[in-house]
Amino acid sequence: MASFLPLMLVLVLIVLLSGVKSDQESDRIWQLPGQPANVDFSQYSGYVTVDPRHGRALFYWLVEAVPSAGPDNAPLVLWLNGGPGCSSIAYGASEEIGPFRIQADGHNLYLNPHSWNTVANLLFLESPAGVGFSYSNTSLDLYTAGDVRTATDAYAFLENWFERFPKYKYREFYIAGESYAGHYIPQLAQFIYRRNKGVQNPSINLKGFMVGNAVTDDYHDYIGTFEYWWTHGLISDATYHNLRSTCMQDSSEHPSIECVKNLNIASAEEGNIDPYSIYTRPCNNTAALMRGINGRYPWMSRAYDPCTERHAKIYYNLPEVQRALHANATGIKYDWDTCSNIVGTYWADSPRSILPIYQELIAAGQRIWVFSGDTDAVVPVTATRYSIDALKLPTLVNWHPWYDNGKVGGWSQIYKGLSFVTVTGAGHEVPLHRPRQALILFRHFLKNKPMPQ
Repeated sequence: MASFLPLMLVLVLIVLLSGVKSDQESDRIWQLPGQPANVDFSQYSGYVTVDPRHGRALFYWLVEAVPSAGPDNAPLVLWLNGGPGCSSIAYGASEEIGPFRIQADGHNLYLNPHSWNTVANLLFLESPAGVGFSYSNTSLDLYTAGDVRTATDAYAFLENWFERFPKYKYREFYIAGESYAGHYIPQLAQFIYRRNKGVQNPSINLKGFMVGNAVTDDYHDYIGTFEYWWTHGLISDATYHNLRSTCMQDSSEHPSIECVKNLNIASAEEGNIDPYSIYTRPCNNTAALMRGINGRYPWMSRAYDPCTERHAKIYYNLPEVQRALHANATGIKYDWDTCSNIVGTYWADSPRSILPIYQELIAAGQRIWVFSGDTDAVVPVTATRYSIDALKLPTLVNWHPWYDNGKVGGWSQIYKGLSFVTVTGAGHEVPLHRPRQALILFRHFLKNKPMPQ
């Protein structure tokens, strides 16, 4: 009898492990439609249920590191886009840090030479439910999403995902993203940190996070944004002063009528520009783009395609693409889209400031880097600087330029507990506009080394 029990335990273990293996293999992406040849890294995608009672399930896409990066030892990085209500597949994976870009025909892919999977394993998550392929069987969930549920669901996702991919347990784990993920990321990091407290060897081995052009603190974000618009000649003196007098006490999610009125005036004064990248053309004239309009403006980067969202909407609605990704298995009654208007419009809860979380996680010794593209007028560099300044952190290394091949790539300042980096010429999506410099930034973040001088 004594020898029979260990044998039974071994059999149970084998069954459990084979179940994990089969779950992984059922999520494996064998080949994406239009995928280029010679792809040498593994990919997985599928669903993880985070609330069985409501039927909420979040869609993920794992892109493992290239062989030269040593995927079995490279860190795992969770990437989140913001909105709220926007897809990390549409933005992070497809036009920023992922291995593939979508051709203008919306049917074919090409390799991104500056993909972050050259140094790390990348996990993209469409969050919360209702965003992209993520769904809920309880339709009310789409109208009641907010910061708290987004964090708790993301944590539930991670717990379940690590069970499906146990080789990533205890691996160095980081979270990165941008924009309204300036709320998601610190909140999720705080959730993980508090759950890990007192645990000797936590399976979610969080080491830190990095956020770019991040919504951080409503008061300081407003000050910095209005100042950026005014100092860059986008709005009039009168509108600048009116914005400061009518919006400063408001929440960014619930501005007053007078504030909205002045924000609309500001938008009219700014005109037909891309506020996410004020010195590049907006995507509003396909014919002009086909003629190569940027040839008339040699200072505009030819590498930047302002219509990448259009390409994504075509590609991810192709039935063969959804089959390859194991996506839309339940037959969602609406098309995949880059952002969910329902989720974003009905956002339920949003604290005015994330700075108290920064203070807690800085004290806990988490690695925190904040970066900013300096041509973004939506969450501009001035807003981020005001928010960081409000933390009143001691400076360890004063403001200084960093370099890429002898050229200034941006500027940096290192505080006690936080590093701040700007990327010159980059808009709201830094890796879209300055992919090479963004990869340099990411490499230095992972090593926790100052930017090159």
